[in-house]
Amino acid sequence: MKRHDLIVIGGGVGGLVTASVAGQLGLDVVLVERGDRLGGDCLHFGCVPSKTLIRAAEVIHTVRHARTFGVRADDPISDLGAVMDRVRRVIEVIQKHDDPDRFRGYGVDVRFGEARFTGSHTVEVNGDPIHGRRFVIATGSRPAVPPVPGLEGVGYLTNESVFDERELPPRLGVLGAGPIGLELAQAFARFGSQVTVFDVAERILPREDADVAARLHALLESEGLAIQVGTTVKQIDTRDGGVVLHCVGNGKDTTVTVDRLLVATGRKPNIESLELDNAGVMTEPGGVRVDQRMRTSAKHIFACGDVTGPYPFTHMAEYQAGIIIANAVFRFPKRADYRVVPWVTYTKPELAHVGMTEQAARDQGLNVQVARFEFGDVDRALTDGSEGGFMKLVMHRGRVAGATILGPHGGELIHEMVLAMQARVRVSTIAATIHAYPTLAQVHRRTVNSSLSARLFAPGTRRLVHWINRLLP
Repeated sequence: MKRHDLIVIGGGVGGLVTASVAGQLGLDVVLVERGDRLGGDCLHFGCVPSKTLIRAAEVIHTVRHARTFGVRADDPISDLGAVMDRVRRVIEVIQKHDDPDRFRGYGVDVRFGEARFTGSHTVEVNGDPIHGRRFVIATGSRPAVPPVPGLEGVGYLTNESVFDERELPPRLGVLGAGPIGLELAQAFARFGSQVTVFDVAERILPREDADVAARLHALLESEGLAIQVGTTVKQIDTRDGGVVLHCVGNGKDTTVTVDRLLVATGRKPNIESLELDNAGVMTEPGGVRVDQRMRTSAKHIFACGDVTGPYPFTHMAEYQAGIIIANAVFRFPKRADYRVVPWVTYTKPELAHVGMTEQAARDQGLNVQVARFEFGDVDRALTDGSEGGFMKLVMHRGRVAGATILGPHGGELIHEMVLAMQARVRVSTIAATIHAYPTLAQVHRRTVNSSLSARLFAPGTRRLVHWINRLLP
């Protein structure tokens, strides 16, 4: 049996990056994808379609509020079918980069079919055994569906099926107030659905700073979303063509009727069909267990992306793939560093975060300084009509320990703080950096200056300035 240098299982971002680099470096690589196309969840059911949908929702929201800018426009009518057609066209354009023939041109043997381990160095695909020296598991994740009685009988939507919808539901229920749930909830509300969001947690986005999440909660409700946190859906059934949710929250039983139900209650790793026990690969509730070099318990088998956690983001799958390339391809020991990990919730305004929250820093006993600055005081945000939200900066010993931006283009703006943390730049350097006016990026300097100014205008500094000016001519 031929022994391949590297077998990559999974055709999403993590698997594609690893396979393409290894193939171009001359290794004998086999890439196995269980579906019928490459690109993974991000391209077909996640990042790309959702951001395309969100952009369309933003357009109709802007037109609907055109009078705010002194522009008269007819009342817009959304066409969900046409929106989804554009979603499909965007996917098709990007799909060209993930054409199997492109990877075959790199020397990668691309195969479609279910892979399962039959031994520590062997997998079987479509009945054919494949032997490899090293392996990469990059099989991603899928929606986690809660065991709510009656849910399976109501034809619910997930991120894997919602982009096939052609008709806008008059009433949409969303289970889950995490990033996926809130992004899609706001988009459908902007198209014209009456949206109700349910979550058992006491607040939305529990990984974010509580005050930032509270502001976003208020902004979403101001657009007409109904958000019921601290609420458990006990039973679901149908009545007169509607989906009825029986809920309990705040000590009260309530019922809410919707026309369609979207489930966005988290993700679960795709590992069941791999038969990892045959390869000696240990798993845990979050997926495949790996060390800092992305090695599983079987040291010749690596894993990356959603299947491992702890960050189910496309950019983290790509980052982890780079760690695997260093260790499995170049055989150079390199460890993953999760000190500086940015993430973005693509609501409007966007919520972007990197580093520690204020509470996390205080829980570690750090003596941190916290600065805030409202976008309502950033001139460019005012000119754009995007003044909702604020920036929050957590500083420790003169450097950035964490940053959160709730504001326009927050996902773009956060990278100045990402670089500051990665390079361990002092906040005084940020304050001294010239930021073009008028730009949204001025929020960084203004936030830092709001903290530094307290020391600049302190009584001791005032006395020093007074003494210098009396002493010197």
